[in-house]
Amino acid sequence: MSSSLILHPGALLSLAELTAARIDGVLIEVGDAFMPPDLPEDAAARAASLARLLPAGHALCDASAAWVHGFGDSPPVRHRVQRVSSRRGRVRMSRHVIVHERRIGQHEVQTVGSVLVTTPLRTLTDLVLSAGDDEESATRLRTVAAAAGDLVPQARSAIAARSRMPGKHAAIARLDRLTSTTR
Repeated sequence: MSSSLILHPGALLSLAELTAARIDGVLIEVGDAFMPPDLPEDAAARAASLARLLPAGHALCDASAAWVHGFGDSPPVRHRVQRVSSRRGRVRMSRHVIVHERRIGQHEVQTVGSVLVTTPLRTLTDLVLSAGDDEESATRLRTVAAAAGDLVPQARSAIAARSRMPGKHAAIARLDRLTSTTR
């Protein structure tokens, strides 16, 4: 998909104009942008809709990456990005974006369209590690496990192989519960 088909508020049209076009059925909303309704809302479209939020040298991660990969119907309220670059650059602060400065490896990211996004395995691992014991987290994990159930054992192995990791035992327990409920 061409990123020129993704319309961001303020670029060519204002938010009010784009919203009016959505109400008229000329455009649909995808993430933080708009696109023609006759195009599929695929991973590339979802990633392109978030491209403006992404600081240079960073990748979408956690729930934002899960939405891009199609593990859920709606984007998170606050997007998460993580540094890929070896150099720390200036990041413009936004209340819509949480920036993680801990660097992730190139092998844990992939390019979707023209946007860096964590791989599905890394995304699932991040979601399990950051999940709480609330119902919203449990629902998100069940949704991801249903869409990418083959990744659950791989994520468990990746987490178990790490020697020191905060929340490791709770994450493994969550993954074990996921595998027992999906059987």
